[in-house]
Amino acid sequence: MLGMLAVHIQLFAFPSLARLNPTAYGDFRGVNWWLWLATCVLADGKFISIFAMLLGASIVMQAGRAAAQAVPAWRTHMRRMAALLVLGLLHAYLLWYGDMLVPLALCGAVVFLAGRVSPRRLLILGGLAFAIGSVLTIWLTWSLAQGPPADLDAWKDRYTPRRVNMVAEINQYQGGWDDQMRYRVPAAWENQTWNFATRLFWQMSGLMLIGMALFRLGVLSAARSRASYRAMGAAGFGGGVLLISLGLWRNFATKWDPLDYVLLSQELMIWGNLLVALGWVALVMLLCQRGWHLRPVAAVGRMALTNYLLQTMICTTIFYGHGLGLFGQVDRAGQFAIVLGVWAFQLLASSAWLGYFALGPVEWVVRLIVFGPSKFVRSSRVVADV
Repeated sequence: MLGMLAVHIQLFAFPSLARLNPTAYGDFRGVNWWLWLATCVLADGKFISIFAMLLGASIVMQAGRAAAQAVPAWRTHMRRMAALLVLGLLHAYLLWYGDMLVPLALCGAVVFLAGRVSPRRLLILGGLAFAIGSVLTIWLTWSLAQGPPADLDAWKDRYTPRRVNMVAEINQYQGGWDDQMRYRVPAAWENQTWNFATRLFWQMSGLMLIGMALFRLGVLSAARSRASYRAMGAAGFGGGVLLISLGLWRNFATKWDPLDYVLLSQELMIWGNLLVALGWVALVMLLCQRGWHLRPVAAVGRMALTNYLLQTMICTTIFYGHGLGLFGQVDRAGQFAIVLGVWAFQLLASSAWLGYFALGPVEWVVRLIVFGPSKFVRSSRVVADV
């Protein structure tokens, strides 16, 4: 959850195409360049992958609890996914187009059907689903490239950052809430339709299936040997960083050409992201085995929904026109300083909140929807189910 903000801050603060081509906007020298590189190699795409895998693991846990209580697991799960879907729709269209709750909720409703599949088959299914997203994206883009040149030129023009378009986006987000809606609604709609069908559904479903398998294998509960985690970490970070580096080298060599990016560079980086995400999982499990004090970080994770939405509320207040209106004005170093501040606040606030309550406020709302009316109880009386 914390790591995701290091990536999302760029979308909150800069024109959207600056994420596809970081050279297009803002200072890209010195500390700003190094911060962008570190984020790209170690964070971008990694922590949302971990989040999806953990959601997959939670599906297995919830099903086990439901079975122990003789409650229909599918009913509880579908209510949970419906609650996430509603929250995601409100989040996407009222606050921030980059919402990931909607695709995760829709994918979660589907992968539940694989709940009784063996871990080995879950890994295979997860890998295949993840690969379908790559194959589909490459096939559609290659078909476009082989079609009428005018269509390809129009597509390239859409994804080529131009100052006039970025200035228009900056003006919209520095304006009022109504001005922001003119950009946010079509952007959110595209994410939840075309982008979801061609990439996000396959990628997120694959990650959830992998998470379900890893949980059943004991990987996500620090139950494996240290040697296995060391090997997993070395392979994940080593192979992942290599693929990402190749993708970045290709991007700079082609001057961030949109067609080359989608056909090759992006795919190298997406598969590299998966490997580095597994490397992070291995590293955290090793730290847990060594007894590191990670309780504040765990508190943020227990309040993941609350903290996810809170990050949006804080950042949109800082960057959008209904707040400070700093969209397009804060460089990457300044953005990272904001990230550090939000991290500190959420670590302290989450720990303090869970000292009194078992659930975060948004988690409580989801629990209310899934399980029906209940009191907002203190932490000593309940174990979080959401």
